[in-house]
Amino acid sequence: MSKKVLFMGTPSYATEIFKELLASSYEVVGIFTQEDKPVGRKQILTPPHIKQYCIDNKIDIPIFQPKKLKDNLVAYITVKELEPDFIIVAAYGQILPKEILSIAPCINLHASILPNYRGASPIQEGLLNDDNYLGVTSMFMEEGLDCGDILGFSYLKNEKDLLVDSAFSKLSDIAAKLTIITLDNFENIKPLKQNNSVASFCKKIKKEDGKIDFKSAKKLFLKYKAYSFWPGIFLESELKIKDIELLENISENKSGQILAIEKDYIIVGCQKGSLKIKTIQAPSKNAISAVDYLRGQRLEVGNILA
Repeated sequence: MSKKVLFMGTPSYATEIFKELLASSYEVVGIFTQEDKPVGRKQILTPPHIKQYCIDNKIDIPIFQPKKLKDNLVAYITVKELEPDFIIVAAYGQILPKEILSIAPCINLHASILPNYRGASPIQEGLLNDDNYLGVTSMFMEEGLDCGDILGFSYLKNEKDLLVDSAFSKLSDIAAKLTIITLDNFENIKPLKQNNSVASFCKKIKKEDGKIDFKSAKKLFLKYKAYSFWPGIFLESELKIKDIELLENISENKSGQILAIEKDYIIVGCQKGSLKIKTIQAPSKNAISAVDYLRGQRLEVGNILA
């Protein structure tokens, strides 16, 4: 008889894990996800990624979208009546209260190598800090934030050109496989306590986090790696910088000085280092090639991009 799993997750990261569970020997008896939310300028009510996936693929599994789990008797009874053997959680967006944690083993797939980067944006934080490896941890859930005992790890090499959207995709696949490995070997795993003294935390990303300057080419490029999907990177003037490469981080230049204009890109200097920029987007305009942007603004080598 297959073990029953209740799945809790919201974005595409969670959907990949959910798909792996569907293809496994485990029975998914229900999905908890966040509420539908208004999206875009027209504020169109939009389901979470995992709910939309179920709708698109006509997957007949009960979906529950409570506004909160804490002090929610209906949510507690719902979970209890599903009688799960495991509760798998992946980027759900809520901390589970102790009464739900007590129903079945609750396993979280957190996208960092714990105890580093507990919190809301672990993948972006690893990219910002230029870590050699990113990763996923399967762990027991406790009432605190990502502080439970560790059940397993998987790693991903942080390549120079690895951007956040690609990192999310690759780590989703890794997390999906780690989920099944953890469940298959659950009875034989000896949980490892986290070393709380070396824990680090990361916050929810805000739009203003994408603001950049031309002080350090390396720091600017790392922000691009971490925030290229959202919120993007932009100057004080709200000029968005897209499709960039780090050339070097040694030379000394005037901040934002245009050093060269080539056929398909421009080279811009930072106080330390220089960058190759291929695409620029002015406020309320479409993205265009950086060369065309300079031409339209009548900017030349030696001028400042601001």
